[in-house]
Amino acid sequence: MYFSQKDKNMITLKKFSTLFFILTLSACANYKVDKPKNEMERKYYSSKGFALVYEDSYFKEGVIGKKIQNDKIIVMHDTLKKNTPVKIINPDNSKTVDAKISKKTFYPKIFNVVISKKVADELELDVENPYIELLEVKVNKTFIAKEAKIFEEERKVDKTVQTSEIEMDDLSNSTLKTDIQNKTATKNEKFILVISDFYYIDSANNLKKELIKKTQMNNFSVIKISNNKYRLSAGPFKNFKALKSTYISLNNLGFDDLNVYKE
Repeated sequence: MYFSQKDKNMITLKKFSTLFFILTLSACANYKVDKPKNEMERKYYSSKGFALVYEDSYFKEGVIGKKIQNDKIIVMHDTLKKNTPVKIINPDNSKTVDAKISKKTFYPKIFNVVISKKVADELELDVENPYIELLEVKVNKTFIAKEAKIFEEERKVDKTVQTSEIEMDDLSNSTLKTDIQNKTATKNEKFILVISDFYYIDSANNLKKELIKKTQMNNFSVIKISNNKYRLSAGPFKNFKALKSTYISLNNLGFDDLNVYKE
């Protein structure tokens, strides 16, 4: 077949135009695909449960995989990576400790995290019920360096002391009674072990029956959280010791990372 020079020029031009169109379309497609990835925000870890306060005996007995210094701010976790910034909260008194995961290690599943005695002391944790909330925080927005926190606390010391000295004589009997009532209310708080949330109430009730059958325990319940959300939980429990056996039973059945809430 014969092609004139004009035809050849037209074919070359069409090829060039087609190639340009494909490259342009490809660039647009890549832009559209990449954009949602940049906008996607990952979920940050959070849990509520009990902390294991480190003791050397736990390491020697193989309960914990790593040894640490108890007089320093040290936090260990089984899934969060080393240097992950976290905030540990004591819900009873709202005290917090900002830290980074020091080491990654194993420990009994009933606990949410391993902390040094130094951390427990700063949080003023109840040794019998070391209930905490653990939050992974965003470095660029939320995380505050420990040095900055210390500086801020020291800056407020004088004002706090002055205020305390001025207001000390103004404390009334009613204030003292309120403080006592608050402490009593805290002691009466009970723990709820959350097993799972369900879309259908029948699914929640079916699992409840299976758990009663397999664990020989009758402290399971299903409550409605919202439309199409039903929560299966166990409890209430008076303290950590009472909750422990139920948690272990559920853990043996394959239920891991169970959250614990206070009533």
